[in-house]
Amino acid sequence: MNIADILIHIHPELDENERAGVTRKLESCEGVDCAEFNHHAHPHALIVKYDPDAIEGMQILQMVRQYDAKAAMAGL
Repeated sequence: MNIADILIHIHPELDENERAGVTRKLESCEGVDCAEFNHHAHPHALIVKYDPDAIEGMQILQMVRQYDAKAAMAGL
């Protein structure tokens, strides 16, 4: 399995339940190893570790956009 990381910027005011929903949704997808926020230092930054052979970064971003339509991806 290959591992890649992406950083997705989301609105910093997304509430705790919405953040939990984002991480649960992503972590339930085949190919996503881990999705987590750094709640204290960077509440707007979502880091996702995934297998690019199983799922594409744009697919992940589209799932996050269900919670924040203006979410934007940056590579790591």
